[in-house]
Amino acid sequence: MSITHSTNYQAREHALQQAATITMNPTSLIEYQSRGRIAVIGGVEALEFAPRLIDPLHPQLVLLEGQEEPGVPMVAVAGRPIQIEGYMGAFKISLGEEGRPNYESLAVDLVLDLCAEPLLDMPIKPPGYFHSATDEDKLAEIKETLFELIGVFEKPKFFDYDATLCAHGRNGVEGCSRCLDACPAQAITDLVESIQVNPNLCQGGGVCASVCPTGAIRYSYPEPVHILERLSLLISSYREQGGQNPVISFIPESAALSKEALPDNYLPVYVEELASIGLEVWLSSLSFGASSILLMDDGTIPEMVINPLQDQLETAWAILSGLGYPETTLQLIKVDESDSLQASAMPPVQPAGFKVSNDKRQVAYFAIDHLFHQAEQAPPEILAMPAASPFGRVKVNQEACTLCLACTSICPANAIQAGGESPRLIFQELNCVQCGICARGCPEQAITLEPRLITDPERRLASLTLNEEQPFHCISCGKPFATLSVINTMVEKLQGHWMYQSARSRQRLKMCEDCRVVDAMQDPEAMDPTMNVGQIGPNAH
Repeated sequence: MSITHSTNYQAREHALQQAATITMNPTSLIEYQSRGRIAVIGGVEALEFAPRLIDPLHPQLVLLEGQEEPGVPMVAVAGRPIQIEGYMGAFKISLGEEGRPNYESLAVDLVLDLCAEPLLDMPIKPPGYFHSATDEDKLAEIKETLFELIGVFEKPKFFDYDATLCAHGRNGVEGCSRCLDACPAQAITDLVESIQVNPNLCQGGGVCASVCPTGAIRYSYPEPVHILERLSLLISSYREQGGQNPVISFIPESAALSKEALPDNYLPVYVEELASIGLEVWLSSLSFGASSILLMDDGTIPEMVINPLQDQLETAWAILSGLGYPETTLQLIKVDESDSLQASAMPPVQPAGFKVSNDKRQVAYFAIDHLFHQAEQAPPEILAMPAASPFGRVKVNQEACTLCLACTSICPANAIQAGGESPRLIFQELNCVQCGICARGCPEQAITLEPRLITDPERRLASLTLNEEQPFHCISCGKPFATLSVINTMVEKLQGHWMYQSARSRQRLKMCEDCRVVDAMQDPEAMDPTMNVGQIGPNAH
């Protein structure tokens, strides 16, 4: 072992010991209770296998074809559609269509699916659901596991959710759906205005937290702040002991890859799932002084998680290259590729000392700003970002915008604000997460999105006026209450309406709400529509 390798090895040992002193806050526990009621679903294989599941298991056969007597309770599917929902201790198997005479449902604790293809197609199956087609070795292994799944079991609650931060929807307008699209366990439900995560189905994949642009849903075990504290201490301790070129290696626990199998300068960070670590953690690690970041895939990342993970990588690469750093300081690799990898190292940077927290967006900006100030050459003022980036601005077509301010009431991130007494749209790019609610909710379709990143922290903090007009004053009392474009649009849209056929009724559109009511009360035609000759409406003849 060379002197450098020996130093790196000893520095790594010391750093790992120091990082282990950061303790995690406990999280609440999710409880499952199984009494051993198990549904065995399939054809001939199920018919043969179900009787093997003897006491304390209580098997019930759901037979897809045939009527043979297996020696255990049986339900014949008889061509009815079959649906499975739930989790260990609370599975519901529905046969047929609810409300029809042939509908039948079963309540079981465990499900053994012996169909050629699993009846549940989500990448991560619910706890208590097992599938095997014809693999006898796997069936034997499953059988042993099933006999152990009787009693009460607990697991951590892996997530926290704050609906007030969620950009999923506002006032019925659809926004961000990244967590719904990425969850491999199908544990997240669309509630229109928000989402709901079923803690019994969630198994800690964590991609929902890493793709959430606002931090509304976050990992709770461990909390982001504890991951960041460990990383900061890990890197600083390694460097203080003389270690060189620290490579942060995020490794899924399923990989069973020990530190001894890694080069001495690789600092392993074991995580429940690789996709639970996202943009703000990667960039923070580099700002703390890591030479490079490796995401070491052992092949367990579900296919539907790859795309959202790749989206984050592309955003991180755009930021790094835009600031003048090598993109290849951050790489997603296979576990068995680490020996032959030629990773680029970061240029020397002063380690960041910002205060870490659970505020995802704030941490990301802290890391970006530190890397900006450490850049060897002045970066461009604006970096173009990939389409899936959570950074960007909104653009307003001033000719189409009527300053109705609908966008200000539905923006979940408070990025678009009203201008106080003056009809004005104020935009704070720092807050914009590119959810698109404002664009979809604009009645004039005057808003478009532009993914980008302002590199200068001071400029990013500045407010921008997107559109403004002089206020329109009530023609009766003189009070400002709208804009000229709003009034003109309203007059144009209502000119054929039966309630606004007279000149006086059309003038009321130019009055404030109070004056409009007073004038209508004094207008005989408004109080008695039948006086309006030639009217268009329910009393027209």
